Amino acid sequence: MNRNLIIILASLALLSACSNIPRRSTTDQAATPDKPTAAAPAVTGGKYLAGDGPGADVPSNLDSLPDAVPKAEPLHRYANRPYSALGKTYTPLQDVGSYKERGTASWYGKKFHGQRTSIGDTYDMYGMTAAHPTLPVPSYARVTNLANGKTVVVRVNDRGPFLHDRIIDLSYAAAYKLGYVNNGSAEVEVESIAVNGNTPVVAAVTTPVVKAESVAAETVMPVMPPDVAGRVYLQLGAFKEKQGAESFLSKMRSELGDTGKDIILLRKNGLNRIQLGPYANSEEARRAANTLAGRLGFKPFVSQH
Repeated sequence: MNRNLIIILASLALLSACSNIPRRSTTDQAATPDKPTAAAPAVTGGKYLAGDGPGADVPSNLDSLPDAVPKAEPLHRYANRPYSALGKTYTPLQDVGSYKERGTASWYGKKFHGQRTSIGDTYDMYGMTAAHPTLPVPSYARVTNLANGKTVVVRVNDRGPFLHDRIIDLSYAAAYKLGYVNNGSAEVEVESIAVNGNTPVVAAVTTPVVKAESVAAETVMPVMPPDVAGRVYLQLGAFKEKQGAESFLSKMRSELGDTGKDIILLRKNGLNRIQLGPYANSEEARRAANTLAGRLGFKPFVSQH
């Protein structure tokens, strides 16, 4: 066997081996800040990874950017297989709506803007998307900033993060709406959203810009009715504008009038929240949420006042 033939055979063997290694666009290479390298990438000022950050031309309408609207989608053929990143093996979940966790969220921006995500989408830092190590892709999740109560719904279409014990990476836009782009990270609650059939799920937060003339009227609303303090409710939705909240309240009272629970509207942390309750404790509320998920097409989450 001559030398040229040996070189060709060796090259083919190397290419074959590489074809079995998951790419970051399917696991861990290009579309989140945690690109596996020999050493962990540096973080700039505790906010975001070196070379990343907000773009030069940030849109002025991010406050009015609508949440992702959950819908039934087939899971990606390859991006939901077990994979390894930074020496750790991950086994993606196969069911949506079965995950809920609290932990640290980060965000990723211009460094990965325009690159491919795990399922082949083009990453848009101004879209309502997220990367998660094990949630099915694509799927949808509700993310709540525990410090300020703000909530968004995102489409999970990427893998990561894999560093610093973070549980989710949000797009720049989603992190902006949750109010932590300047901090770089926040403590959040992440809950996957189940979608029944092809019925879209009502997003937890709608985000039309608040009209200036309505602010004065809203500020006189009590932050929390006195009889809610210390009780457990299920949150059905949250709205910036009172008009949208009242419309949704009417719909929920029509659909859930047989539950024997009150359906209330309360203003908290700048949002008009529609909640069902009260329940004796969080466990009872979680059982009720599981039961209601089939009727509503989405799973309410527990709100402890």
